[in-house]
Amino acid sequence: MHEEIFHPATYATGVPYDAFRDMRAESPVAWIPEPAVGSWPAGTGYWAVFSHADVKHVLRSPELFSSNLGATQIRDPDTPEDLAFVRAMMLNQDPPDHSRLRRIVAAAFTPRAVRALEETIDRRARALIASAAGEETDFVELAADLPVWTLAHIMGVPDSDRRLLYDWASRVIGYQDDEYAGLSTADVASMSPMAQKAMQYRPASFTHPDGRPVNPRSYAALADMFAYAHALAAVKKENPTDDIMSRMLEGGLTDHEFENMFFLFAVAGNETLRNGIPGGLLTFLDHPSEFARLRADPSLLPTAVDEMLRYWPPVMDFRRTATRDLTLSGREIKAGEKVVVYHASANRDETVFPDPDRFDVARTPNDHVSFGFGPHFCLGAHLARTQMRAVFRELLPLRVERTGPPVRLASNFQNGLKHLPVRLTPAR
Repeated sequence: MHEEIFHPATYATGVPYDAFRDMRAESPVAWIPEPAVGSWPAGTGYWAVFSHADVKHVLRSPELFSSNLGATQIRDPDTPEDLAFVRAMMLNQDPPDHSRLRRIVAAAFTPRAVRALEETIDRRARALIASAAGEETDFVELAADLPVWTLAHIMGVPDSDRRLLYDWASRVIGYQDDEYAGLSTADVASMSPMAQKAMQYRPASFTHPDGRPVNPRSYAALADMFAYAHALAAVKKENPTDDIMSRMLEGGLTDHEFENMFFLFAVAGNETLRNGIPGGLLTFLDHPSEFARLRADPSLLPTAVDEMLRYWPPVMDFRRTATRDLTLSGREIKAGEKVVVYHASANRDETVFPDPDRFDVARTPNDHVSFGFGPHFCLGAHLARTQMRAVFRELLPLRVERTGPPVRLASNFQNGLKHLPVRLTPAR
């Protein structure tokens, strides 16, 4: 029962908010089966957590609900070796190891550090939106440039290679959607020599000899990305600068920690905004009166950004693993069982958000969990808000019209759009 909550195809037509509402009322912690999806095998099933209070409890209690034991995705790694590898990622660690890794890169994401980037981000957003003025454009593709460009900037990735970040994220995040997973947009001819060399390590196939798909979060599926990471590291060792890559190299990371840190920033650092910005625009197009309200009072932009994130959380869920037998909202959970928190449900919890299905650009307080909670609260939250404000500040003077239907990503993890055709023209 309730397997539609797990199934990626469900999300290709929209987040099942009605089902989440029913589960919060009837069974705020419920067992969800993991049926096979195409060539992907069935999983063990998991406990899904739907209420705001329970989601926060799980996220702030790593001693009870571990990020490290089974990593943080619903799907289990294919092999013990794959699990051991991804457990080295900061996202998949518990304190104190998580805290040690976080300290190495935290300085790059302080409000002061982000403020130093604001003018640069604003200029990039202004140029992007201006480039599409008066034309029909796929806003998903247009908006993706800003987070990829910003991430390349703070990582020290050459501009000629930044499109690789887009393609690697597509491979990892979109594996449940054939169109998304197969995106390959980087122009090999214009890449740096180190990128061209790394591309030779790109797997020729993403299936095992027996036909089983290769887990996209495994070392084998991302051999080209890790080859590039080490090549870029060699350049940074010769010419250290004040960027995240240099901080990683100076932080005493093991090889696997370095590879996984690069993996985390290359994918999570751009994929969330690549979907969150278009998702925010689609939300406004579905609520034109709120768009008009924001245009009339641009001072509401900060609260509007948080309301976009509440209403359209880019990441819908994260997995933890129970460290021991315990009880949560009356459910007996055994040690080693998966526990998946649904941010998308918690953000519509009527006990926390009055009239939760209403989009309100002035909503305050707004205790959404789209950036997580507890020790894993997103390091890039301030940077993400800065980029969203930059884009929507440029959209406010424009008339935005749909020119075709939006196309959603089939994913039970990323709340994504593949296409959002619009026309941007000066408001009359």
